[in-house]
Amino acid sequence: MTENPFTDSEFFKSGGSGDKGCVEAAITRRVPDRVGLRDSKNPQGTVLILRPGEWAAFVRYTERAS
Repeated sequence: MTENPFTDSEFFKSGGSGDKGCVEAAITRRVPDRVGLRDSKNPQGTVLILRPGEWAAFVRYTERAS
């Protein structure tokens, strides 16, 4: 098991999400070329680590889906 580089990172969620459960994102200096995503309802759970292209695709998809 590899160490989670986002352990001490501050995660943010979209201002438009309100009180609904959603994903939170973080960027850290430890791995500046990666974005961490986690479930806001389970902040101690798994962090999905995305490369820049994967993050861009995720954002494009969520913008279309909303």
